[in-house]
Amino acid sequence: MAREPHDYDDIPGTVVFDAEKSRQGYGINMFCMSLMKEENRKAFKANEAEYLKKFALTPQQTQAILERDYNRMLELGGNIYFTAKLGATDGHSFRHLAAVITGSTQEDYAKMMLAGGRSVEGNRSKSGKVKPAKAAKSKSKSKPGSKSRSQRG
Repeated sequence: MAREPHDYDDIPGTVVFDAEKSRQGYGINMFCMSLMKEENRKAFKANEAEYLKKFALTPQQTQAILERDYNRMLELGGNIYFTAKLGATDGHSFRHLAAVITGSTQEDYAKMMLAGGRSVEGNRSKSGKVKPAKAAKSKSKSKPGSKSRSQRG
């Protein structure tokens, strides 16, 4: 059965973790959750490919995990918070993972987030169907001769 398209599919650079992604990524996410236990982390690090055979993973999911291709894991149904457990197993912080996923340095990622996040300009629509919102004009009624807030200084 083909997947029905959603409005949020049009957001560039975004993989929305919805019910379908949850089903698709069940194996990835269960693998990542297994890394919460020290004995599982040790077993995984001892032989990654063998350990992954315990989970219902597609060949593409297995490859993404072994290559630490976090963006591909998200595309294949991984949940960012679960996949972070793999990063932690490798000794990486969430900030490191976010920088890798966004293609930036940790410092640049932190600066962007502290400045309010990614600009919406150029990031609203892949298809061009969604246009940037224009500033709404105030339709408030004022008394003749009165000044608006912006005019008051």
